[in-house]
Amino acid sequence: MAMEQWLIWTLVGIGLVLFFVAAAFLAGIKVVLEYERLVIFRLGKYKRTIGPGLVYVFPVLESGKKVDLRIITQDIPRQEVITRDNIPVLANTVVYFKVERPEDAIIKIENYVYAVRQYTQAALRDTIGTMELDQVLTERDNIALDIREIVDKETNEWGIDIKGIKIQEIELPAEMKRAFAMQAEAEREKRAIIIKAEGEKIAAKQFASAAEVMAKVPGALQLRTLQTIRDIAQDPSEKIVIFMPSEFSGIASEVIKRTKK
Repeated sequence: MAMEQWLIWTLVGIGLVLFFVAAAFLAGIKVVLEYERLVIFRLGKYKRTIGPGLVYVFPVLESGKKVDLRIITQDIPRQEVITRDNIPVLANTVVYFKVERPEDAIIKIENYVYAVRQYTQAALRDTIGTMELDQVLTERDNIALDIREIVDKETNEWGIDIKGIKIQEIELPAEMKRAFAMQAEAEREKRAIIIKAEGEKIAAKQFASAAEVMAKVPGALQLRTLQTIRDIAQDPSEKIVIFMPSEFSGIASEVIKRTKK
């Protein structure tokens, strides 16, 4: 009876050991997706980077940390930046980056997403701080390229590749907006005055040319006067008082004589 109990307990013990061994073995099987990599540490030391697909991590001895290789989009919160000519502006950006070396991103930096965001904020302040307001408003693409170069250089050691940086918005203070609106209105008025003056100059040249032609043709001025009178007389409510030049009577008599002939 004792032998039978001992045999049963032995089989139970062996079964439990086999169960735990099998469970431990199965626990080491991992699935790494196509856009992921698994950084493996053995007894605390970096061993290898594996994936994608079905991989195996030795239980107890090894541990792993997954890293996403897709492009990460981080919205940099709006912040106040002072330009070189001491004008405060509100600016916010978006940074796009990707992990190129997963082991460096895990080993060399605690939180690479947070670090990239902070570097971008600092680079934005430094870049805009060296430019005047007019440059900031007209050279957004150049600002974004400068920020990208700064951040990419700093984060390359962590295995991070900065794909792009976009400046979403640059907002001016309310008083600056009013000043720009007044400036724009003044520019529009200036252009309108210049256009009107150019029109009057052209009209004056045309009048001068017409006067020169009339001066060369006898009676042309008087005929033009009669035409003007006729145009005005179309309105029956108008009363017209005409002061005829003395030479006009001579011209009229000459026209009547020729008509009778």
